[in-house]
Amino acid sequence: MKKINIGCNTLIFKSGKLLLGKRKNCFGEETWGLPGGHLEYGEDLIEAAKRELREELGIEVDDLKLISVVEGTKTEWDHYIQINFLLAGFKGEVKLMEPEFCEVWEYFNFSELPEIFPPHQKIIEAYLQDVVYLH
Repeated sequence: MKKINIGCNTLIFKSGKLLLGKRKNCFGEETWGLPGGHLEYGEDLIEAAKRELREELGIEVDDLKLISVVEGTKTEWDHYIQINFLLAGFKGEVKLMEPEFCEVWEYFNFSELPEIFPPHQKIIEAYLQDVVYLH
């Protein structure tokens, strides 16, 4: 069955550097991606992003700002839409909460980004171009 998936991702900065996690045991293993995940049935977009941040980083979010909608990958079976937020502030320290899926969380300068998880490349591109919609 063909389906549409919705991803909710968040860009988090510290001292001008972007937070990325090194993926493992999942699609895109060994690449670096943004914190985020799938919208669950009946869930609000912003609540999905907040849930993913709690599950992956162990942080409580004060404020998220919608920054972009990006057409993601399209295959014979899946079509992804990525809804992306910018984190204005949070409580707590970033922790590795899902070590089975992420090796480490690190902050990177844009000039020194590692190999980015392909579906997240366009999200970062939209942010850098300051565009709300990117297909």
